[in-house]
Amino acid sequence: MGVVAGAHGVAGVTIADLVREAGVSKRTFYEHFTSKEDCFLSLYRAVSHVALEELKAAVTSDRPWEEQLEQALSAYLNHLSGSPELLRTLFVEVQHLGEAGAKARRAVMQEVSEFLLATVHGGKGAADLDASLALAAVGGINELILLAVEQGRAAELPMLTSQAGEVVRRLTRRAQ
Repeated sequence: MGVVAGAHGVAGVTIADLVREAGVSKRTFYEHFTSKEDCFLSLYRAVSHVALEELKAAVTSDRPWEEQLEQALSAYLNHLSGSPELLRTLFVEVQHLGEAGAKARRAVMQEVSEFLLATVHGGKGAADLDASLALAAVGGINELILLAVEQGRAAELPMLTSQAGEVVRRLTRRAQ
């Protein structure tokens, strides 16, 4: 799905394209997915889960929350920059899937904001950040990523680490 949707967009993908690329039958496809949109959303969730695991693995929990945040953002942005075509496909195409795409995107954003809250509240020198501001920070960071992707600058995502961290730090200061 990532390869085919990257070349044609989800709207331009056919089941025939997907099964040809995957080397499986239509029957096999339909044993796993109800539609091409379902297949795309499964890919979106799986890739998002891997990226979140990168965030979690990068954090050294005995460090101050600001350092943990920088570690996590650096790992996340480096991970995303490693597959610019897939990143563009996922970040842009999920927005074209109506309510199902919005629901999947919201679930991922919520999961990342919960990680952010745990990091800010759990590190040394823990700070106060409320859930709505954590979600706003994640949304703002997501928009920075999306803008870079749309401008063809996905390889430069690691350079957003300090800017993304500053978004969180400023919202945290207000919350205190």
